[in-house]
Amino acid sequence: MPHPTRPGFGIMTAPAQVHYEDVLRVWREADAIPEIEHAWLFDHLMPIGGDPNGPAYEGWTLLSALAARTGRLRLGLLVTSNRFRPPAVLAKIAATVDVVSGGRLDFGIGVGSRPGHPSARREYEAHGLPFHDTAEAVARLAEACTVIRRLWTEDEPFDFHGEHVRLRGAFGNPKPVQRPHPPILVGGRSSATLRVAAEHADLWNIPGGDVADAARRSALLDRYCADVGRDPTAVTRSIQLPVSYDRPRLTRDAIGEAVDAGFRHVVLGLPAPYPAGVGEWVADVLINTWS
Repeated sequence: MPHPTRPGFGIMTAPAQVHYEDVLRVWREADAIPEIEHAWLFDHLMPIGGDPNGPAYEGWTLLSALAARTGRLRLGLLVTSNRFRPPAVLAKIAATVDVVSGGRLDFGIGVGSRPGHPSARREYEAHGLPFHDTAEAVARLAEACTVIRRLWTEDEPFDFHGEHVRLRGAFGNPKPVQRPHPPILVGGRSSATLRVAAEHADLWNIPGGDVADAARRSALLDRYCADVGRDPTAVTRSIQLPVSYDRPRLTRDAIGEAVDAGFRHVVLGLPAPYPAGVGEWVADVLINTWS
């Protein structure tokens, strides 16, 4: 049976344990394939899988380079760690990428790595970055979303006196190309993060695999939207699903399950190494045949 609202599909290429040329090849292939609407990187400063001393590219720098070499794909980080960069600096970086891309940025942001994930936790210590407890990190995320939106939209300098973010004479110029601002995607599954999404997100993303759990999280987001007086349908539901090159039926089944659960923004995580012509394979074998 055809689905009433066809989802939009994108790809994720984790920028670790790969070469720049490999990622660029895949993105340029995808840019020419209409079925692939968006493309994503992650935001880690060191590998979180494979060789711990392998290459890992800085996400926003790489995103800007890819934005300059593509012309159609919407693009972003799934998701920016709010722990890495002060929010006013992040707003400036993101506005720059939106300009470079001609208005194609989807701004993904989240709390940051889980405290119990040692391979992710080490990147903070290795780069001299503080790792706040979860409650503080979520509060910082909410303030960051507020500040970033104001820097993108307000025409006069302003002061901000939050519990964690304090700015004097803050002003963003240039503004993003997109008006009123790039779509904000909040990523995460915790109840606290879902409350932030209900308040600030245009899209909400959950890393995939367990679609039943994602559906339960989505229902909780509905409740939180109602709590703040927001229409739950205003927040597009997004899910990242792992791709199996050898067993594509598993991926197609997961897509169908996710769409049936209300997810209309599907990100297909491509494992490296990327096969030749992987963009066409994704379109032909996954996107055009999942239903």
